Amino acid sequence: MSLTDQIIYEDNHLLAVNKLPGQLVQGDKSGDICLAEEIKAFLKERDHKPGNVFCGVVHRLDRPVSSVVIFAKTSKALTRMNELVKSRDFQKKYHAVTKALPPHEEGHLEDYLIRNERLNKSFVTDNPHAEGAKLAVLDYRVIATSTGGYHLLEIELHTGRHHQIRCQLAHIGCPIKGDLKYGFPRSNPDGSISLHSYSIQFDHPVRHEPITITAPDPWNLFTPSVRETQEKN
Repeated sequence: MSLTDQIIYEDNHLLAVNKLPGQLVQGDKSGDICLAEEIKAFLKERDHKPGNVFCGVVHRLDRPVSSVVIFAKTSKALTRMNELVKSRDFQKKYHAVTKALPPHEEGHLEDYLIRNERLNKSFVTDNPHAEGAKLAVLDYRVIATSTGGYHLLEIELHTGRHHQIRCQLAHIGCPIKGDLKYGFPRSNPDGSISLHSYSIQFDHPVRHEPITITAPDPWNLFTPSVRETQEKN
């Protein structure tokens, strides 16, 4: 898929893409090409821009996750988007696939997480006063079940902790499909995990209008008819 096909929203200030599993949002020690650099090169060529092209990273996601990702095309937009993220006026909803069914059809999870930098993994702690412990809060609901017995969860984040959804779902016995790090027994063939940030809502940083950007899941486990029926219920 070309970058042109991945662009799902663009104006003079922002550009949003549907990130594929395996793509980097921002450069890391692997040295692999990242979306931010791809977008710079793309805009420079498409718009015939001389000199450097600005592309600010608004938020980051784990490499094996697919998602809506927003980039700022101006420094003004980046500053204002960073303020929205910091104040939690930047709402993201996710879809996750699990094999185990959560204990309830809908649930509210509050845990304290500790990040282990060496293992690049987060753990739930029973001690909220432990060094590095941070409160993690999310809501989930089961919205579909496939013929193969997998369950589709819609998740709304209220905090943004390291590996939060992966860690909290694993803690209730529902590791995400393909997520070996958090206890799922088998990897997905492409190395992804079945977690997708499908919707982002915020007020536009310049026009101050409500914006909702959505991207379809990259899976074929759940037919639209089954999902629509269960979501209406």
